[in-house]
Parts: sequence; C-alpha cells; structure tokens
Amino acid sequence: MDDLLQEFIAETRETLEALSGEIVAWEAAPGDRQRLDAIFRFVHTVKGSCGFLDLPRLSRLSHAAEDVLAAVRSGERAPDTSLVNAVLAIVDRIGELVEAIDAGASLDDSGEDLLIAALDEGSAATVHANAPVVQRAPTRSVRLSVDLLDRMMSGMSDMVLARNELARRLRDDGADPVVEAALERLSLTVAEMRDTVTRTRMQKIEALFSALPRMVRDTAAELGKSVTLAIEGADVELDREMIEMMRDPLVHIVRNAIDHGIEAPAERRRAGKRENGRLTVSARQSGNQIIVEISDDGRGIDVDRVIAKLARTGRAEHELRALSDKARLNLVFEPGLTTKDDVSAISGRGVGMDVVRANIEQIGGRIELLNTPGGGLCLAIHVPLTLSIISTIGVGVAGQRFAIPRQGIEEIVSAHAEAIRVDMIGDTPAATVRERRMPLVDLGRLLGLNAGDEERHPDMLAIVGVAGGSYALAVDAVLDSEELVIKPAAPAVMAVGTYAGQTLPDSGLPMLLLDCAGIAAKAGLRFDRAAAEEEEVHGGVSEGVQALLFHDLDGARRLAPLAAIDRIEPIAAEAIRFSAGRLRLSIDGRIVPLAAQGRWEERAHLSVLRLHDGAQEVGYLIAEALDIVHLPEELVPAAEEGPVAGVVAVEGEQIEVLDLHWLFANHAEDATPAAAPVCLLEGEGSDWMRTFLKPAIEAAGYRAVTRLAAGEKAAVVLAMEETVMAAPTSVPVVRLRTQREGASADSIYRYDRAALLGALAGAAGRRA
Repeated sequence: MDDLLQEFIAETRETLEALSGEIVAWEAAPGDRQRLDAIFRFVHTVKGSCGFLDLPRLSRLSHAAEDVLAAVRSGERAPDTSLVNAVLAIVDRIGELVEAIDAGASLDDSGEDLLIAALDEGSAATVHANAPVVQRAPTRSVRLSVDLLDRMMSGMSDMVLARNELARRLRDDGADPVVEAALERLSLTVAEMRDTVTRTRMQKIEALFSALPRMVRDTAAELGKSVTLAIEGADVELDREMIEMMRDPLVHIVRNAIDHGIEAPAERRRAGKRENGRLTVSARQSGNQIIVEISDDGRGIDVDRVIAKLARTGRAEHELRALSDKARLNLVFEPGLTTKDDVSAISGRGVGMDVVRANIEQIGGRIELLNTPGGGLCLAIHVPLTLSIISTIGVGVAGQRFAIPRQGIEEIVSAHAEAIRVDMIGDTPAATVRERRMPLVDLGRLLGLNAGDEERHPDMLAIVGVAGGSYALAVDAVLDSEELVIKPAAPAVMAVGTYAGQTLPDSGLPMLLLDCAGIAAKAGLRFDRAAAEEEEVHGGVSEGVQALLFHDLDGARRLAPLAAIDRIEPIAAEAIRFSAGRLRLSIDGRIVPLAAQGRWEERAHLSVLRLHDGAQEVGYLIAEALDIVHLPEELVPAAEEGPVAGVVAVEGEQIEVLDLHWLFANHAEDATPAAAPVCLLEGEGSDWMRTFLKPAIEAAGYRAVTRLAAGEKAAVVLAMEETVMAAPTSVPVVRLRTQREGASADSIYRYDRAALLGALAGAAGRRA
C-alpha cells in the first residue's frame, strides 16, 4: 500500500502542476469545454484513487467538485465566477492535503465544509482561490520515459563489459597494486550503479495480480461457480513493460481456467471434490526468468475431445493421435480451436490460446502445460527479465562455454572426489553426494554435444537447486565467475526450453545462459512439491512410492521399493561364495549376505541390489535393472511366504514384488537399530515399517496404515520398544526391539516373523 500511496502522490502532484495554467485559463474563460474536461478528469481520478487508498477527506472534496463539474458539463449550471473560485479552492485544498500526506503533517479540516458549501448554486459562502500554504516536501521522484531507461540500461551494460575486459587484461598482464585498488573501487561503484539502474525498470508483480480477485469473483458468479483464488509471490519484481504485456494473456488464461477447467458445484460433488474450486496464481524468479504459474483443481484438458474437435476441421485424426503426449496437449494452442459447444461472452469463439502463446513468445517467453485429467491443469509462463545484469558461473562442455545463474547453484564438486558416487539405476544415472542421492543430468549429452561418446566421464558436478528439489549437472569444467549482461535470445532459441537468454562476456564470444528449471524439465526430472502433502490412509503402497523394475536371474520381471535400494553395482561372479551355510558377497572390503532367485554361476554379467534398512545390508542378485516406476497401490498377496510378497499390475502385466521383510528376516545378520511397525504403524520408524512390514502384515489379513481416517479405530498398534505413545490408549500395543535378545520380555525381535504375526493375532483378538 505504501508504494501505491507514493505513486498516487506523485501522479496527483504532476497533474496539479500541469493543470495550473489550465485552471487560470478556465477562470478567464469558464466556457472553455476542453479545459473543463481536463479539470473534471483530474478530480474524478482523485476520487477513484481515494476510495481505494482510504483517504476520506480527499474523497469527500473531490466527489463534491466532480458533481458540480458534471452539472456544468451537462449544461445544468453556468460556470460563473463564484463557482470557478469554489472549484479552484477545492483543487488547491487537494494539493495542500497531498503535500501534507507526503510530509506526514496534519491539516485542520474545519474550513472544508465551507469549501463544499460554496459549490452550491446561490450559496452565500464565498471563498478565494489562494496558493497552497503548506510547505511542500522536496521532490523525491521523477518520471522517465521507457526509452530513456533503455538507454540508461544499455550504457550500464557497456560499462559492465568494459569493467570485465579491464579486469581480465590486468589479470593476464599483471598490474600495480595501486591500479588494482582503483579497479576494485570502480567495481564496487559499477555494482552499485548496476543495481540502481536495474531497479529503475522493476515493479512488483502485485500490479499484475491486483485486478484478479475481482475478476475471478465476477467471472465465477456469471458462470454459477464458486472459486477461491490464492495468490503467491506478489512481491516478485518484473520489468514494468513486461507486466503490461503480460496483463491480457494472464486475464485470458484465468478466465479460461474458470470457464473450461473448474466444474460446476454439482459436477464437482459427483466427482468427489469440494464444491468450491481452487485457483492458484503464483510467481517466482528462476535465474534470469520469471515463472508465473496458473493452476486449478478442475477437470484438466480432455485431449480426446480436443482431437475430435480438430478432426472436424479436416485434420487427420490418426495423425493427431500418433503425436507424443506433449504434442497432443499442445494442440490446445491451435488457431481457431474451442472445446465449447456454445458461444458465450467468455469463450466459445475459438480465439484465445493461440494468441496468448504468440504474445508470450513475442516477448521471449514460453508456455508449458502440466495436465492431470480429472485433477486440474497447471499452466506455467516463463518470461525473461529483459535487460538485466546477473552473477553467473561459466562452465565448459565439449569445447563450448555456457553460463549458469549463480543463485541457482548450491555447490560445485569434483566428480572424482571420495564423497561422490555415480550409479546407474537402469539406464538412469544418479549421483550420491555425501549420502545425498539426486538425479544426474549430463549437460553435454542433453544438448547433443557428445553424442556417441559413451566413454566420456565429466569431471565436475554442479549441484543445481530448482523448485521442489535438486539435481547434479555434469560438466567438463568450471571456468570462472562473472557478472554478465543478459538479454533475451532469439524466439527460436528460447523456445527450446533450456536457455534463459544470451550474453556477451569480455572475451567477445557470444554465450548462452542456461535455464536450470528448463534443463530439469527436458531431462524428464519432475519434482512434485505436493507429493508428500497427502498420504493414502487405506491399504496398499502409496501412489507416490517408487520402485525399481528389473530382470531377475530366473527370467522374471520383478519390483523392489526404491527407498530400500542404497545402490546398484555390477559385480564379478568370483566375488560370490557359498560359505558358512549361506550365499555371501565380498564387496568394499566387507562380506555382505546375499539372496538370489535363479542360477548365477554361468552368467558373465551380474548386478547386485544393495538393500539397506538403515542398520543392516542385504545384497540381492539381479540380471539387469530396467526402469523406475510407481508401485501400484493394490497388491495381491503371495500364496506362501518367501522372497515374493505378491503381485501387482504394471501396464497390464503381472509383476512380482520382493518381500523385503522376508529377505531381511532370513538373510540379514547382526540386527541393530531401525524403526517401528503397527496396524496403526506408530512412531518415527513408520517409514521402515511401511517398506518392510506392510506386505507381510497385509498378507496375513491386516490393513496397515500410518494414520487413521476420521472415525476409524485401530485393532492393534505396532510400535518400537523405545517409542513413547502420545497419549494413553486402550488399544493393544505390540512392541518391537532391534536386538534378538532384549532386556524386556514384552517385546518381539522385529525380524521374528512368526512371533510378530502371532502377537498381532493375539492382540487383535483381545481388542475384538
């Protein structure tokens, strides 16, 4: 509000200065309609702004003057000398109040009733228009044309480039310490000027979002829908001109979301949703880009309906259906397309999304769609900050140089350091940095610079943070840190999705700025910020649980929950021995218990899943890792106990799931700490319980949950020996311990499967 108030003061002050001559001329010629219109527009604007800013005295004065001037414009009153004097006195009073607000001073309002009364026709009150007597605060702002700001930014950009070139030459040739000190002072001054000049064009994106609440309310009411709007990131700053150019596309997208996306209350009830639809508009900065996301919880895009509509226009339906998922979704941008069967004031004319995309691309931006049929649509608009100077890290790949925004890099590490490990999960690389595992993206391969060079191994990893997570970006070299002037690249380059702009460093060779979020999207990485917000309360593994799909030694395709896999490593058959009554693997100077289904002795290539529960490790031999998939929720239990917990359906195929609890119960050695299970699985160890115990418990006829639904009661609680219950409970509790032999006779060793299931049955029987 402070920014809006200062803008109101500046605009009112400027208008008063411009009108000063007009007011005098109108006093000399009250019949001059053009000058009358100018004064009327001024008081009308002041009245409208005062209502929003809660300035009742200014609002009352301007409203009274507006009524009289409206009467003059309509011919109901003649602009005699007393009326002109009264209007001029009110305009002067408006100026006095504005200066008082700016200076933080107070003015007595005792004479304002007399000023308003003097406006009445035939009033005996007389006023004289005098110059304002309040001391005006020194002017702290000035309005500049956008062209002048562009010239300032261009000059600042040249200054930064010159400073960079000078610094490079001094580094190369050597310099006197006095010269280096002068350069350092110059650099500090340039940095301060850079920030100042950059901010002259910036404005909070709140100016773009401020009209949305009223528009959403009116549009929803017109369509008979109920919609709640949430706005996030209104403090993000964007170039003022960019805000104006995004205004119309944003309005169109929001209205489309309400009209096409969010269902009517009755339809939402039938779909099991809240009657009140939710629309979220958010903004965030990513490198040299601003990302504005508009998401709703409506029906999403019906791609089949879009294809059917386009087929009616003469397009070949079989060609449309042969497109990739992303290409089919982008059909909504086809010119003339509408999925509405009737034309309304809001939509149905087939004019819209193609124009929106064209307008965004015109300013160097792009649009991405994330569709969830039946669950909503998220539309992300990526736009550049236009001219800007940011701190970057230069990297080299296959002889090419690129820049990465410094603020997006968490750290840079050597790929050959002891604390760094690179593994292949199927054909997907992953990096482990000090026990933190994350996806690995090879920049050279992603950009097609090292195609066919399978033997190449990058030397450096840049840990890049994006919204929702982090990933490791593999590069050949990290070159330097430099402040660079960033400008939008050509639309065709920006449309690729991996670049955020272009720059000209002091070397004189053009260089592209990488878009960290765009690289993650192109590499197929998806960081779901809302994935952990809601857990399924009922049986089965959560829809968000990931599992490794692999070829087993006996030829079957099986799944293992990814959370239990520490790593996947190729091994030699010579490292496997049957000793001390069981199969064991020699690896990393240790002996690890090993499980296998199928013959391994004659295989030339073997891999091992190194399964870990936080305290113990068990190896599981496989033939080949295939892919990472989501573990389906419904599991059909196996007919008997063993290494397979049951079977799930993946893309129509029956896939067996490993029983991790059985594997550790039968193969693990020297059990030490872990966590806790329950039929309500209670306590800090619930993650271990869900991964290791849930299949066994549900195969025995129970439904294992980590929290209860409203009104639901547990038959038995499963908890670790050391877990402190939040409150006394009448529900039987079965306690687990981490050691085979424990001090308490009331607890059960966590891998004693028979005793555990017997205790659960007994406890549940007592509850019944």
